[in-house]
Amino acid sequence: MPETLPVTEPYRDARQQHEAAMMGMYIFLGSEIMLFGGIFSVAAALRLAHSPEIIQASHALHFGIGGMNTAVLLTSSLFVALGVEAGRGGKANAAAGWVTAAAVLGLCFLAVKAYEYRLEFSEGLLPVPGVQSRYVTGVQHLFMDLYLVATALHALHLTIGVVLLATLAVQTARGAIPVPERAIVLITAGLYWHLVDVVWVFLYPVFYLAR
Repeated sequence: MPETLPVTEPYRDARQQHEAAMMGMYIFLGSEIMLFGGIFSVAAALRLAHSPEIIQASHALHFGIGGMNTAVLLTSSLFVALGVEAGRGGKANAAAGWVTAAAVLGLCFLAVKAYEYRLEFSEGLLPVPGVQSRYVTGVQHLFMDLYLVATALHALHLTIGVVLLATLAVQTARGAIPVPERAIVLITAGLYWHLVDVVWVFLYPVFYLAR
């Protein structure tokens, strides 16, 4: 943590201000974990109580597309980590470049996910109006309801993350976010991005690999 970090009230020094920022971010991330944790718990309970039906429903999902998107997100997390390290080292242009690359990969993920939704719509998998569902049991319908809610909620969080990273990249490159003095902004944004990636790492096996 740089000694030149500007301190604002009510904090007495830079370290206390840094710790307060991190604590606020951890509380926010904890609330997100509870949100997705509830979905994971319901999906796990369904898998244990109705294994044959859940396995049949999961087989219809495009696990190859999901696997490709998993690789895309993990790579983006690496880029964000490199951007944060560059910011902490005072390398503004490098930080902006890595963060921009991560945002581009986030857009790639969203584009692939949109293509996957289109496939699932045409195959009668999505539980939305206008689709003649191929599933016959209530459990399978519930599984696909959970799948759509969880993945759509994740896509919303990822969209917010892409906008956040793109904004920070521009601000860092322009010097509006001086580094390393204000690297805490990149650090907290990076934590958010990593959480979104970790959520997907759990979503993928829960829905695509429940077979």
